[in-house]
Amino acid sequence: MAQVIDTPPAGDWPRIRTVGFDGMLVSFGETLNEPANRAALAFRAAVERAGWNGVEESATSLVSCFLRFDPLYLGHDTLRTDLETLLAERNWYDADLPQGRRLWRIPTIWGTDLAPQLEEAAHQAGLSVKDAIQSLSSEPVRVQTIGFAPGQPYLGELPSCWDIPRQQDLSARIPEGALAVAIRQFVLFSVTTPTGWRHVGQTAIRLFRPESETPFVLRPGDEVIFPPVSREEFENIRSSGPDGGASFEVIR
Repeated sequence: MAQVIDTPPAGDWPRIRTVGFDGMLVSFGETLNEPANRAALAFRAAVERAGWNGVEESATSLVSCFLRFDPLYLGHDTLRTDLETLLAERNWYDADLPQGRRLWRIPTIWGTDLAPQLEEAAHQAGLSVKDAIQSLSSEPVRVQTIGFAPGQPYLGELPSCWDIPRQQDLSARIPEGALAVAIRQFVLFSVTTPTGWRHVGQTAIRLFRPESETPFVLRPGDEVIFPPVSREEFENIRSSGPDGGASFEVIR
């Protein structure tokens, strides 16, 4: 995972690069930072609004916007010119985030045997367990990108004290719905998998729903807050359905 920094990149950013015969990549930095993530999200929204003929798909990563296009209909040079023109319209690093984003509240049990690495992570961050829970659960974090597994979000940025490294060794298994932390980010796991991220919270939400018309529950740009719940409350919501007690409101 890229190192997290807090300021826009200097030098020759953004960059436009060719990806294979039918892709273009617009990157706003080499390492993750809030302005570059904001720029990628805002720029993709502008591409979608532009509705260029021949562009078949767009997607964002942490700091880039990818476009897949039909090279029989739209040439690389033409698309590059369109991208350069759009990039020149404004400073994308301070652009407004796209409209229609959602603020999610996902109930979370912090620590206990269900999330056994909270104390270790808190120690790494120089916090007590109580203060760690307050720090991690009190403010919304942005879905910066979806990746690694279907519907799985990377969220951040967390306060600077959470710039803690991943583990040297892998945990053999982290369950679906696990909330893990490293390098000023959360990962909310959509599948059961090994990981080097420290497991600090557990949710009951099912993020990947292949049977649904919208199989990915969270979208890049959404914001999420993880309010603490008791063990009893968690056990009740775990049996309440795939939302796991989660709710959202649209951000105006």
